[in-house]
Amino acid sequence: MRAHRARKRFGQHFLRDPAVIDAILREISPLESDTIVEIGPGQGAITRHLANRAGSLHAIELDRDLAANLRRQYQDNPGVTVHEADALTFDFGELGESLRVVGNLPYNISTPLLFHLLDYRAGIRDMHFMLQKEVVDRMAAEPGSKAYGRLSIMLGCYFDIDALFDVDRLAFEPAPRVTSAFVRLVPLPHGSYGIEDSKMLSRLVAAAFSQRRKTIRNSLRQLADADDFAAVGIDPGLRAEAISIDHYVALANHLARNSNPAAAADTLR
Repeated sequence: MRAHRARKRFGQHFLRDPAVIDAILREISPLESDTIVEIGPGQGAITRHLANRAGSLHAIELDRDLAANLRRQYQDNPGVTVHEADALTFDFGELGESLRVVGNLPYNISTPLLFHLLDYRAGIRDMHFMLQKEVVDRMAAEPGSKAYGRLSIMLGCYFDIDALFDVDRLAFEPAPRVTSAFVRLVPLPHGSYGIEDSKMLSRLVAAAFSQRRKTIRNSLRQLADADDFAAVGIDPGLRAEAISIDHYVALANHLARNSNPAAAADTLR
């Protein structure tokens, strides 16, 4: 592969440590029957191992120079398809079902990309990502912790999230300023939390955490009243981080069935 200088605008930090690469491959355990989607393959530190083990590999790379290098490298491998595309707008539904999605994600787009992938969860078997440790901590956080928030809830109600191991910044070139972590997400069975209105849940959670220091009585005052909290057994004197996913879903379902949609819309303006 041709020499390539990391581009800051793409958030490029190329994985170099062989021990970390081996640990990642052990966790993914690719099989010949797998269809794997690698987001941001970069210079191919993991790509070549996935290509050798998986039956089908789709590499999604935004950087046109890296994409061209990958095409040259795998031009004789019919199992590898290189997509020069932005993962934030990519239609993962085109790639089939039971997808295994992996990637050393650019940290500047990790959260919006995770929310984008939510839309395709029905066709995803599992996901393994390298992310900023702070983001992984928020994803896997439990109620009552400072890290618990919108990301914990909106991913946690659809995925089982397992923080696997931390990765030192020196495993990358150039080294990022932060510690990284490798995480696994496995979609929960459909209907696990009984969500009736995903848009209402998203609105509710966003409003609840918009002012973390306030009680939910105050942060949700335009969405819910005392009767709504009582109906689902939530103490309105609690702060947003003290409320479980189950209770957020219960309140969202209650509001979707009983509240004034116009009031909900006003809260988001």
